[in-house]
Amino acid sequence: MALKQIKTNYHTHSTWCDGRYSTKEMILAAIEKDFTHLGFSSHAMYPFSTKYHLNPKTIQDYTNEIQSLKEDFKDKIEIFHGFETEFIPPLSKPSYALYKDFSPDYLIGSVHYLFNPDARAIKNKAGIPDFFFPVDNTAEELVSGIQRVFKGNTKKAIQTYFYLQREMMKQGDFDIIGHIDLIKKRNQEIAFYDENARWYKNELLATAKEAKRQNKIVEINTSALARSLHKEVYPSTVFIDYLVSLGVPLMLNSDSHSPRFLDSEFENTKELLKTRGLRELFYLTKKGWERQSL
Repeated sequence: MALKQIKTNYHTHSTWCDGRYSTKEMILAAIEKDFTHLGFSSHAMYPFSTKYHLNPKTIQDYTNEIQSLKEDFKDKIEIFHGFETEFIPPLSKPSYALYKDFSPDYLIGSVHYLFNPDARAIKNKAGIPDFFFPVDNTAEELVSGIQRVFKGNTKKAIQTYFYLQREMMKQGDFDIIGHIDLIKKRNQEIAFYDENARWYKNELLATAKEAKRQNKIVEINTSALARSLHKEVYPSTVFIDYLVSLGVPLMLNSDSHSPRFLDSEFENTKELLKTRGLRELFYLTKKGWERQSL
């Protein structure tokens, strides 16, 4: 009898944060789609939060639910308990020490918010400090943030984004780098920078080298392609080439917020990775990190 093909995703959101479906609904959909491993990675910036993050008061409830579901579905699928943690120094960073009370199986480190380390605190009309902004919301909010916090200097903003990625790798204690070039999310819509510019490629290469030095796993995240937000996955083909040439470990995730996108573009992305010379992907089991051939 042939062994069941391994099919995994460790970047999954639910109604515990900004997802639209419950953990159980996501699991049932994963089983229907023949997944063998599914990890939940609710947004977290413990001990703080926004409306997009796990509430610190309910983070233990989230943990308890995932642990219970592991047992309920153990004969059908392997379930893993994780967090997608923010890097907003000094407020939040990916750290096993910070999340030790919740015993996560893995941590994803992500940069969703951009700020200018060289600027003094900017205040809004109400006099409240207002010096950072999300890079993955609307195009209008992105442009407004760059104008407000970086005085319209797009190059400086993007360079700062990758600087923060590298600092997260140096300062954080985590496993997976989430959507490593998320800054490009709205570039197809508003073309606010040239992805072929030499200075930009230099940032990608420097970031790839840091991922290698820090032995982090970089996810190939299909969400932008699946939702038609960009013509490429995170990271871009150029970025993938740097990562592959350096031997950075890679894994495949969907960053799904609904069952519809759990495995969107997986097969096309695997074919792309093969053409870039990749031969294996990493995945997590109860025994630890393992590799599967493409």
